[in-house]
Amino acid sequence: MSTPFAPGRPSQATTSRIELSVGGMTCASCAARIEKRLNKLDGVNATVNYATEKAIATVPFDLEPQRLISEIERAGYTAALPTPQPGSGSATRPGDEQGDVEAVRARTRLLLTATLAAPVILLAMVPAWQFTYWQWASLTLAAPVVLWGGWPIHRAALANLRHGSATMDTLISIGTLAAFGWSVYALFLGTAGVPGMTHPFVLTLERTDGAGVIYLEVAVGVTTFILAGRYFEARAKRSAGAALRALLELGAKDVSVLTDAGREIRLPIDELTVGTRFVVRPGEKIATDGVVVDGSSAVDVSMLTGEPVPLEVTVGTPVIGGCVNFGGKLVIRATRVGADTQLAQMTRLVERAQAGKAAVQRLADRVSGVFVPVVIALAVATLGFWLGVGAGAGTAFTAAVAVLIVSCPCALGLATPTALLVGTGRGAQLGILIKGPEVLESTRRVDTVVLDKTGTLTTGRMSLVGVVATDGEDAHEVLRLAGAAEDGSQHPIAAAIIAGARAADAHSAGPQLSATDFQAVDGLGVRARVDGVMVYVGRPAFLAENGHPLPDPLSAALQAAEAAGRTVVAVGWGGRARGLLLVADQVKPTSAEAVEALRRLGLRPVLLTGDNPASAAKVVAELGIDDVVAGVLPAGKVAEITRLRAQGRVVAMVGDGVNDAAALASADLGIALGTGSDVTIEASDLTVVRGDPLVVPDAIRLSRRTLAVIKGNLAWAFGYNVAAIPLAATGFLNPMIAGAAMALSSAFVVSNSLRLRRFR
Repeated sequence: MSTPFAPGRPSQATTSRIELSVGGMTCASCAARIEKRLNKLDGVNATVNYATEKAIATVPFDLEPQRLISEIERAGYTAALPTPQPGSGSATRPGDEQGDVEAVRARTRLLLTATLAAPVILLAMVPAWQFTYWQWASLTLAAPVVLWGGWPIHRAALANLRHGSATMDTLISIGTLAAFGWSVYALFLGTAGVPGMTHPFVLTLERTDGAGVIYLEVAVGVTTFILAGRYFEARAKRSAGAALRALLELGAKDVSVLTDAGREIRLPIDELTVGTRFVVRPGEKIATDGVVVDGSSAVDVSMLTGEPVPLEVTVGTPVIGGCVNFGGKLVIRATRVGADTQLAQMTRLVERAQAGKAAVQRLADRVSGVFVPVVIALAVATLGFWLGVGAGAGTAFTAAVAVLIVSCPCALGLATPTALLVGTGRGAQLGILIKGPEVLESTRRVDTVVLDKTGTLTTGRMSLVGVVATDGEDAHEVLRLAGAAEDGSQHPIAAAIIAGARAADAHSAGPQLSATDFQAVDGLGVRARVDGVMVYVGRPAFLAENGHPLPDPLSAALQAAEAAGRTVVAVGWGGRARGLLLVADQVKPTSAEAVEALRRLGLRPVLLTGDNPASAAKVVAELGIDDVVAGVLPAGKVAEITRLRAQGRVVAMVGDGVNDAAALASADLGIALGTGSDVTIEASDLTVVRGDPLVVPDAIRLSRRTLAVIKGNLAWAFGYNVAAIPLAATGFLNPMIAGAAMALSSAFVVSNSLRLRRFR
């Protein structure tokens, strides 16, 4: 997996990256305010995300995190460095362990508030239930709702006021306290307290100008709706981040280490070092990345790669930390620990993607930053307008309070980050890592997909696909002798021949052959004595030089095989060539389906490979790709992508090898298969953790779906405010209904984002 990345980050020699967990934010205006303050510091480039409650800043190398923390605290919020997650190389937000406790407290506050508020609302709305002095009973019930139930809102508004700023809490606090204060005034100094009587100290006020009207149901209703909205919003945000938390929780907490004496010692995961051997029994998690040195089993890799089929592992198979061992006992040698593991790096990629901001979100943040002062001004203007036209204090007050309450920009602040939380989290579950929100825009515009051949559409591993024997020779015997002769070679083609021979031997009752006097000739082939006979395996020219020329039938078979894109290895002994072994890189089973899926997305597939035209033509024929560019070097791949872009095409590049890194970086969208190298994944924008090309169209679909949800959320949030404010200002929206509408607007945005959890 890739190393940590930081888009747009200056030289690491002069800057560093600081991540902070921020507390006390209640809306996007808070995030915008903190971000603005941090960015005023010299050399600081900060992003603050309301939904993830994180601040990420690129700062001068010598700037201490405490400087940022102090600046955030001066703004009236809390901040702290994340707490490292044991063994994962990642971090969690301080206080996450108290999340359930806080949720219980919020639920308790909501239930008590709703219990007291319900009678107040019912008495105000059902005249038949109103008894003598019912207003005073309502006041008794409303006071704790507004003052105690709404205290977190008032406290936040007061803290912001002390720092000379206004947020969503300011709007709600002003609105609810104004409604409550007006009602108290009407009860004690107006005509509302005693039916049929005018207060002796306010003889000039009549009911028509509002002195006899109370708004206790508005004060308690808005407070209850806001508390309910925040409680369900918090639960929804927690659900949105469930995938990331699942990744964080995958890591093992301890490990059974195998000592040199063969004893097992249980140690904390943080004490595990590279090269250490450890034991994994059935049902246990693999503690860290490593290679199996003893045993065989089936391993569940679904949480990391999305692959539902267990992976069969045996000696020499690399395994990933966090996966669960299904079958037998395994002994594994650790190759990566802590922050270097694939799980830790996956988690960092997802965290940073969720903390980033798309261009559309930055627009929303700018709007939120000025929205609250503008709304307060609109509320004052509404109050002045209605008083100016002689509508009375009650009408003017109702309209002004409705404007304050209905305008809260919660939905704007939640529109993008909640969709990113769910989309990137769901992607991680499916083995798709989205590096950042800016990637989403690229996937929407892409119209051409350039596909590397080797390792992307093909397995990248040579395998035996055929054996041709001369007349009178047994093809199985040719293969057995060749496999025995090649047994001492490390060449990829030799590995394919050896694997083919062993598979054939598994179905044969004959004795297993062994070789002596092995000698490899670089670039040509090998010779070895097998069962008393000197066997030659390699290029036809190598055999001819050693007195084993190809007879005419084999020469014809050689030409036909090479024309079909096969690699041909000749086998001979006793003074003549006895057969040909055909080796090829096989097309992955899902490649054809992947190409067709890309076409259905409206994308034009192009095959790009450094292989010869014959090999490329074979793959093209199998996959049905019309456009192919063969025989290109790494620089030629970049040139081809540049040529396509010059034609006005928006290009995505899919690759897995080191030689694809430059092409991935030069494309509009780089997609790396996780079977590739770290440098390849680092250069890409999207990473498919498992090497299945069929996941590539899924990655593009998920990215496009996430972008569509973000835009839908923002359209709703902007549209809601544009429609609701005029309705409130013109008196068509009761303040209590306005509070409910505001809470439901936020709930809609979060619920819409949560639909991404069902992406398939």
